[in-house]
Amino acid sequence: MIKITITFAILFLFSFSVFAQKTNVSGVLIDSKEKTPVYNSVVALLTPKDSILYKFTRSDKKGNFDLKNVKAGNYIVMTSHRQYADYLDDITVSETVKNLGTIDLVSKINALREVIIKTGSIRIKGDTTSYRASDFVVGANANVEELLKKLPGIQVDKNGAIKAMGETVQKVLVDGEEFFGDDPGMAVKNLRADAVKEVQVFDKKSDQAEFTGIDDGETKKTINLKLKEDKKKGYFGKIDGAGEPLAGSDSRYNSNLMFSSFKGKRKISAFLLNGNTGQDGLSWQDSDKYGSRDDSFSMSMDDDGNVNYEWTGGNNDEEPNVDTQNGFVKNTNAGLQYSNKWKDKQTLNLTPKYNNQIYTNNNSRKTQTQVGETQLNENTSKVSNVNRSNFKLNAIYDVKLDSLNSLRITAKTNFYATESDEYTNGSTTGDGGLLKNKQEKTFTTDSDKTALLASILYKHKFAKARRTFSANSSWNTLNTNSNNFLKSSNESYINGDFDKKEDVNQNKIGDKSTQNVTVNLTYSEPIAKKFALQFAYQVSLNTGENDYLTYDYSNLTGKYDVIVNSLSNQFNQTIITNKPSIRLSYNSKKINYNFGSGFGFTSFDLEDQTLNKEYKRSYTNFFPSANFSYKYKSNSNLRINYQGETRQPTIDQLQPLRNNQDFFNQTLGNPDLKQSFTNNIGLFNSTYSILTETQFYQSFSFRTTSNLISYSRVIDPESAQTITKPINTNGNYSVNLYVGYGFKLKKLDLQVNLNPNLNYNKSVNSINNSTNDSKTLNSGFSVYLNKSKAKKYDLSLSNNFSNNRNTTSQNDKIKSFNTNDLGLDIGVYFREKWKLSTDYNFMSRQKTVDFQTNLTNQLWNARLERTFKNDEFTAYIMVRDILNQNIGIRRSVYENSITEEQNDRLKRYAMIGFTWNFKNKGETAKK
Repeated sequence: MIKITITFAILFLFSFSVFAQKTNVSGVLIDSKEKTPVYNSVVALLTPKDSILYKFTRSDKKGNFDLKNVKAGNYIVMTSHRQYADYLDDITVSETVKNLGTIDLVSKINALREVIIKTGSIRIKGDTTSYRASDFVVGANANVEELLKKLPGIQVDKNGAIKAMGETVQKVLVDGEEFFGDDPGMAVKNLRADAVKEVQVFDKKSDQAEFTGIDDGETKKTINLKLKEDKKKGYFGKIDGAGEPLAGSDSRYNSNLMFSSFKGKRKISAFLLNGNTGQDGLSWQDSDKYGSRDDSFSMSMDDDGNVNYEWTGGNNDEEPNVDTQNGFVKNTNAGLQYSNKWKDKQTLNLTPKYNNQIYTNNNSRKTQTQVGETQLNENTSKVSNVNRSNFKLNAIYDVKLDSLNSLRITAKTNFYATESDEYTNGSTTGDGGLLKNKQEKTFTTDSDKTALLASILYKHKFAKARRTFSANSSWNTLNTNSNNFLKSSNESYINGDFDKKEDVNQNKIGDKSTQNVTVNLTYSEPIAKKFALQFAYQVSLNTGENDYLTYDYSNLTGKYDVIVNSLSNQFNQTIITNKPSIRLSYNSKKINYNFGSGFGFTSFDLEDQTLNKEYKRSYTNFFPSANFSYKYKSNSNLRINYQGETRQPTIDQLQPLRNNQDFFNQTLGNPDLKQSFTNNIGLFNSTYSILTETQFYQSFSFRTTSNLISYSRVIDPESAQTITKPINTNGNYSVNLYVGYGFKLKKLDLQVNLNPNLNYNKSVNSINNSTNDSKTLNSGFSVYLNKSKAKKYDLSLSNNFSNNRNTTSQNDKIKSFNTNDLGLDIGVYFREKWKLSTDYNFMSRQKTVDFQTNLTNQLWNARLERTFKNDEFTAYIMVRDILNQNIGIRRSVYENSITEEQNDRLKRYAMIGFTWNFKNKGETAKK
């Protein structure tokens, strides 16, 4: 800086001119943040043609400067100070006095922050948070899931579910493309961490919003894994096999194969997973998409603070539940992905997948239900055997027709087959232990499902910037065929004495088909430099047919040929919705917002063919939405959104059909159901400081639903029989708050993450024709500490505490209990090739008024491994559940009931395994 000052002075001494008219240029310099005067800063005028110094001066103690006798003309004004970044601006000096006013100077420290943020371990740009993978230490041959556990703001729970900044991750992309469909677990469990260059977390907008630049509020929390360039050449993969020695025919085993090949724009990946330790390929999101679950559900909190859903509707094929965290699972899971791009104009992504599960489980359940002054105690045990398989094929074809037009064609298929049998034995008692009923039943399922989807998206850009048109048409259908057999013996008691017995021996045949056709037309028009309007029109047609027939067994014919009219029904539905909408958007460098509304005109045409009844109704709805984002710093972002939406009842909820699979807990459809309307408000803020290595993020959401499709239960306290029926209720809302604060203690080289959270839910239903309000409060606080050193050690300590509190208007007794999960993960290297890793969890569940036992258990696992040949080969021995305390116990509170459930769970076992991580030799040589 001294040299610059001397140069200015020398040039000044050798510069002179004669002016006809001259004036003064003045102003004041202040600190942009502190708003204090900047003293002794050089203020210079340069000629714009050749940047030669014309005049200069220095600011005084009040920050004032005055350049005298300046000739009229164009100049560049520049400031120079050792503590502040240089300021440059173009000015024009006329024959009058020129006052530049106040000039804000940015300190070099703040300017340095702006530079460093672009090259640090974490980078925040708009809605995207990026992590440089190499800056986070993981073990040799670790997968991406292990890497994600190290990243601030990302959590991976014991079930493999991923959360980022408190929100569930719904998509994991690899280099911006889907990796084996929508299952997030495929990429994170099977890709190597050292193949990843960068992890990006963002809210993926809909294809329409990405095209027009106008946010429609439809987002999915998404992780994108950017691979290293050298990993996208040639091939790499993994072969892993492990087995339990000396364990006989029931030994544990796993075999995994993963392979990826790259050649130019072409990518081929394949995987094969096979084992019986619980690793599974079908996520619950997949089963939800393809109809194995129904929309009629209610929510509860379990003792671990997790949300549970009770499926109470009449899904007539009664698909069995497979919970891979409990029971015993044998699975085979295979898939292939092919993607290619030709001349940057055509892209093809093709993904076939196959999955088979063989599942067995023993379940016992105790449920206490308060009905007025009576307490009902239900005890059941169930043995389940399920054999389920599905084949899926996803294909996406993108083509750029020219510079202004593009086309995307998507096709998805899923073929689903299930065979199962369940044996249940249970009884219900009342006050004093008086027997109310007993039940013994066997239910077998044989169902096939076919799901098909096809969509075409055409996009056109006009010559005028931001003027666009798009047309999107989609069609999907779900067809279900089920053939089920129910055999049950049901005994009723009065005052503890036998009253009657009803035996059921029935064949239930269900054929259900639903179809949806939707067409969207969208046009966007810029109306100013930063403003644009979007006009859209959507029409959708939803049709459904549900034929469900129940036959009694005939002793005369030895066949199931006596139709049961009260349990049989044929039902059709047609729902048509027209939805015009308009939206205004504003886009700038720091602030983006949009708001608008759609207007929905919906008509219902329901036909009960069995009873020869028709139900017709029409609705008019508004679909308001608004989104606002503010990037108040280069590494900070604030986002607020609002969305209003309707939800139609399903055909299973509308069909007036009684389901008697559980004789003492039957369900009934309701054709008088109305559609529900939900208001969602969300706020999210995140900021990161690279200099202090701190991250702070908060999310808040509020959700309220009118005409929520809930349910009504009529409970007979004498027989303990319950009839459940879906109804519409009002007064339902939920509030969620999640806060994350991560920082690094540099002296200890220790990463710290703190996460308080709060969830409050109020739901309204009906019990014995009386409104019942259920209020559930779940609050928690988690701490995570991590300290790592490459090839030396990796230490992690975590603690997750939660309190669950539930009250209902039917039972004013407060049900409250605490849970705590303390975890410790240790990995230690010996001579760089040997590694001993162990993880330990101590889980405690507080006793309750209803269950007078504290539930505690400890899980301890260990693994010893040795790597060979530059970590290419790994031999290992592992022991799971060393203390043999893996218990499948869960407590949940819901409405006026509390339940304790116990399942079989895989306990202590040991395996010896070998892993080969391979890659093309050219890549190794390059290193």
